[in-house]
Amino acid sequence: MQNIDEILRSHKLTHEDYEHIQKILGREPNLLEIGIFSAMWSEHCSYKSSKKYLNGFPTKAPWVIQGPGENAGVIDIGDGMAAVFKMESHNHPSFIEPYQGAATGVGGILRDVFTMGARPVANLNALRFGNVTNDDEISRHQRYLVRGVVAGIGDYGNCMGVPTVGGETFFDEAYNGNILVNAFTLGTCKSDEIFYGRAEGIGNPVIYVGSKTGRDGLGGAVMSSDSFTEESKSLRPTVQVGDPFTEKLLLEACLELFKHDYIVGIQDMGAAGLTSSSFEMAGRSGSGMRMDLDKVPAREENMTPYEFMLSESQERMLICAKKGYEEKIIEIFEKWDLDVAVVGEVTDTGNMELFWHGEKVADIPIDPITEEAPVLDRPVKRPAYLDEIRDVTIDDFPEVGNEQAFDKLFSSLEVVNKAWVYEQYDSMVQTNTVKAPGAMDASVVRVKENKKAIAMSSDCNPRYCYIDPRGGAAAAVMESGRNVAMSGATPLAITDCLN
Repeated sequence: MQNIDEILRSHKLTHEDYEHIQKILGREPNLLEIGIFSAMWSEHCSYKSSKKYLNGFPTKAPWVIQGPGENAGVIDIGDGMAAVFKMESHNHPSFIEPYQGAATGVGGILRDVFTMGARPVANLNALRFGNVTNDDEISRHQRYLVRGVVAGIGDYGNCMGVPTVGGETFFDEAYNGNILVNAFTLGTCKSDEIFYGRAEGIGNPVIYVGSKTGRDGLGGAVMSSDSFTEESKSLRPTVQVGDPFTEKLLLEACLELFKHDYIVGIQDMGAAGLTSSSFEMAGRSGSGMRMDLDKVPAREENMTPYEFMLSESQERMLICAKKGYEEKIIEIFEKWDLDVAVVGEVTDTGNMELFWHGEKVADIPIDPITEEAPVLDRPVKRPAYLDEIRDVTIDDFPEVGNEQAFDKLFSSLEVVNKAWVYEQYDSMVQTNTVKAPGAMDASVVRVKENKKAIAMSSDCNPRYCYIDPRGGAAAAVMESGRNVAMSGATPLAITDCLN
């Protein structure tokens, strides 16, 4: 291998991480194994800086079927039906390549929901951009980002036939160097037909389905955990490229598969691609897994094991099938013109064993890499500006007349009509939308199966959070809850996307 310091730096690992890896393996890791640890221990995959705080959330209630730990949350909505939902961010990719970054953010959250067995019925989004009003380079770039992000969200959701029924868009110069793109999807399914990301049963086959694997998105999980500047254009190859038409085929193929008792579990290939899906499935079940990477469908020639494991090509799933049903599963996905291949099997070793044309190229204990990711206790310091503004009162601001105040208020980008954004989204496809974008309070979609409706809202005022983090976060929960309640619904659950 090349100089170890350079390798660790390029993989965002410390020497302490490297020593921990050596201890887990009992030997020196090879480059592929370093890449796998780097991805699995990235902030994006391991939540190493926030996990100790996230563990404090209340996650149990009589109607909660599945809380944190799976692809999406699930709650019982009565009459044998369940709501499956989740929100996640795609900030860094969208800053680097706004159209594809936002589009694949929508694609990823859709897969998280239909992987659980639900048909997606509604999308929301929460967007934060910098200053777009000036005639300088920053504002011109921000306007470019706005156009790309909105188009990416609209095109992917519209092609998938899933309505975008609401959201929020906020502008502030604080986001000049790091926009936020958060995507939410809600799906519905029968409450006793939910599928989980597990791989168990010794000898059960592991099947790859969806698009072929290319080199797009390599290192995406690590990149999404890093900081960057406006000069980070060289990171564009780490941004995934989406194909919503293939994802639509994958959605329908998976929903057809779920009608049969053919599988043990299924997992979306999201951040870290084949690495995260395989390790997470086996890790949840306490199993081992063997995979033959030369059997993975490839889009490009001369791809390496490293590239296969760390590619973040979109529209892919990993299935743990019940032994003997391989041909039935292959038949379904070939019918939908998707790639499908048996690439491995579940083992009892507790290790992930990776082979390339018969040669073992990696052998990693699964439990340590999933359960022993570093949990960081980062130093916490109260920002000085909070003390500076503590004693500020309204008397410290100049008086303004009513006319001037109204003019300022109604010209604010936070107040002006956002139809120029949401009219690019199809909000009525599927014909279940009761309250579409532009309506007050929450968005509402009906559930045909039980003649009920689901209300959802995404709200947060970042300026409240800036001057009072705790109070601002509480206000975000309260505002969303009020919007749901004012629509006639009872708030039942929250999915957060803290970034």
